[in-house]
Amino acid sequence: MSMRATRVGEQMKKELGDILGRKLKDPRIGFLTVTDVEVSGDLQIAKVYISVLGDEKKREETLKGLAKAKGYIRSEIGNRIRLRKTPELQFEFDESVDYGNRIESLIAELNTKDHE
Repeated sequence: MSMRATRVGEQMKKELGDILGRKLKDPRIGFLTVTDVEVSGDLQIAKVYISVLGDEKKREETLKGLAKAKGYIRSEIGNRIRLRKTPELQFEFDESVDYGNRIESLIAELNTKDHE
């Protein structure tokens, strides 16, 4: 990934956090965090990694809400970041957060067994 793509990704992450946290009023979109944004080298596609608080149903609802608001979110990004063409947004769940939580709970479980 080029330095420029990395910089654009960082800027988008910051702006998306603000847009998703304050501007969107869709009740389907739960409490979510933008964990990372990977922008392709040609700045055409931005993969937005999110983590959502809640169960699988809540995650699916959030994804539907984001898909519906994608055009609005993209135009907001376009207004805030000066690029010739605003990248196409792709929302994906950040599995690393779940993975980290799973590892933590396994470690805690092992520690509990050690103390017994």
